[in-house]
Amino acid sequence: MPRKTHLAFLLMAGVSLTASQAYAGSFALREQSTIGLGQAFAGVAAGSGGLSSMYWNPATMTLIPGWQSQWSVSGIFPRADIRPTTGTSPILLNFGGSASTGNIIQSGVLAAGYTSYQVNDRLWIGLATNTPFGLVTKNPINAPGQLYARTSKVMSFDVNPNIAFKVTDWLSIGLGVQAMYFETRLTSAVSPAPSAPSAILKGDSWGYGLTAGVMITPMEGTQIGIGYRSSVKQNLEGSLRSPTLPAFTGGYAPVKADLTLPDLLTIGIRQTVTPDLTLSAAFEWTKWSSLGVIPVTVRSGPLAGNTVTTLPFKYDDGYFASVGAEYSWNPELTLRAGLGYEWSPISDSNRDLRVPDSDRIHATLGFGYKFNNKLSVDFAYAHLFALKGDVKIGPNNPHFISTPAPLPYFGKVNASVDIVSASLTYRWDDPGEPNRPGVFK
Repeated sequence: MPRKTHLAFLLMAGVSLTASQAYAGSFALREQSTIGLGQAFAGVAAGSGGLSSMYWNPATMTLIPGWQSQWSVSGIFPRADIRPTTGTSPILLNFGGSASTGNIIQSGVLAAGYTSYQVNDRLWIGLATNTPFGLVTKNPINAPGQLYARTSKVMSFDVNPNIAFKVTDWLSIGLGVQAMYFETRLTSAVSPAPSAPSAILKGDSWGYGLTAGVMITPMEGTQIGIGYRSSVKQNLEGSLRSPTLPAFTGGYAPVKADLTLPDLLTIGIRQTVTPDLTLSAAFEWTKWSSLGVIPVTVRSGPLAGNTVTTLPFKYDDGYFASVGAEYSWNPELTLRAGLGYEWSPISDSNRDLRVPDSDRIHATLGFGYKFNNKLSVDFAYAHLFALKGDVKIGPNNPHFISTPAPLPYFGKVNASVDIVSASLTYRWDDPGEPNRPGVFK
């Protein structure tokens, strides 16, 4: 395969893979809140996620009295296997057979932490630490699709200090800064032949962005929140090692690619129906269409300054909508449930073996238990039903390899995700007298 064609595919896959069967469309991770997960993230921008709502809207900190911390951990157990179907190149089938890939997605653990401190009746400061993007996928060696993907790994870490101000009794505003580390490493076969050597791409960078939000309480029992997480530009620098590179490079080239991670806008509403029952709803927009065509260049060496390829993501925007309910069974026990629908930015026109993403239905349950005024725990479970979304890597798909010979790959995808999550919330200061939140002693 020509060096330019192989590098184009490899870099495209590397920058776009992250959480291949992702949980917030393409390669984002939404599982940043146990309480939110139990309600299918309905109303998280309006505070339904408790302290963890600051991930979506920093203004929600004004709902949290005193000095509190929350830690959550989610176990993510995805499954996605792909079976070649009619239309796949005979060359790929002859070398790799027609068996299913088996599960290509490894299970993972996602942790998040939050702390907020109420300075006075108007001002709050806080800190969130999260993993907004990343998981691991592994396609079989010597499978028919090894030319398109072998292993893939992406990791991110985001530090997000926030500040919130209660302007009036009905309006709060919040603002934060994101400092995000992003790293990727992936491998791909250099030919469809059995035991073909791998090309290895890796790169990393730090990027920076903003978070912002408003909280509105138009009447008692109604909360409306709008939260925004800005795009984060990652100037990835790394290397490509491949036997397909020219001999004078020694099989090594330092490369760079500028990737802009998408903006996220979340709207949430919470409505108290009775003293024990609260209903919530959410709508989310992710600007995945910002991932258009990205040039990739060599940083130094014999090929320095050359644009070796472009990365044609050609994503659509992603959308998510959900409804949820929270019921106080008694002063200690709270029950939650939710239902959501997600429109993936990936469709038949751009789906590949690394990102077999599709529209999904989210069904969730959760509960919380309050031991006392300082300590509480929460648990949640979600099952994600992936809707039809097969791999169709043909001439109209940007991942298609056409030289030295056309190598289409068509496959049927069978996918689902199970998620379990737990969190602990602790209040460090004295809660004060009953029904007087925010009173320090």
